[in-house]
Amino acid sequence: MVKEENINPPEEGELVVVTVKSVKQNGVYVDFDEFPGLEGFIFIGEVASGWVKNIRAFVRDGQRLICKVMRTRKDGSSLELSLKSVSEERRRDRLQEWKNEQRSVQLFKVLSEKVGWDEETKSLNSEELINSFGTLYSSFEEAATNETALTDAGFEGDWLKEFIEIAVENIIPPFVEIRGTLTLSINSPNGITVIRDALIAAEEFSSEEEEIIVACYYNGAPDYRIELKAPDFKTAEDLWINVSKTAVDHVLDNGGEASAFRE
Repeated sequence: MVKEENINPPEEGELVVVTVKSVKQNGVYVDFDEFPGLEGFIFIGEVASGWVKNIRAFVRDGQRLICKVMRTRKDGSSLELSLKSVSEERRRDRLQEWKNEQRSVQLFKVLSEKVGWDEETKSLNSEELINSFGTLYSSFEEAATNETALTDAGFEGDWLKEFIEIAVENIIPPFVEIRGTLTLSINSPNGITVIRDALIAAEEFSSEEEEIIVACYYNGAPDYRIELKAPDFKTAEDLWINVSKTAVDHVLDNGGEASAFRE
């Protein structure tokens, strides 16, 4: 998360993004990318495992690092950090998180200019999105995944359309989710079986290999909730058409009534 307005320093054990300011014989001085004005220090023993003969073989001026906060200095002026305590996997994940958030800040700036927000409105809306979704990037990711995510969270206004368009164009979500309702009814002795088979046929579109999930839930007769997850929008859109048509046609072919409504 971008913490430019956060006056509280990071906590012990937290992974932080820093930039090397200067490399000394006994350690490294760094600036915090997310906490302007805060300085950190990495003792040479915390730079790498084992004996460090030449510290510049591990770090260089201007290099961006992911470090773990070890402790705060007594005067509160800086934090002691560890570079060696961060695994490659955690380093990669934390750096990607930081990059995502930096990108979301730029996208939000584009949005604010497009809809004509002043700085106060921009700051207020950014804060509300972070409070609702955890990070600004998560709000864009949710909007790219589910077009009703913002309205479901209580947001409203003409800017939502622009926000969703920017999200869809610029964010690659881990998956796309579509929700809808199947209204299925049939007045016959085997009606329950027909409806059950229709829902099973819908869920059979699921494919672990293609990262597709189709799940049906009972909302209360005659309505059934259907949730689809797919790796991209085109796949999700095509999936909705095929799944809903399969379930509806099965009930209609057996003399029942059926319709599908996408949320």
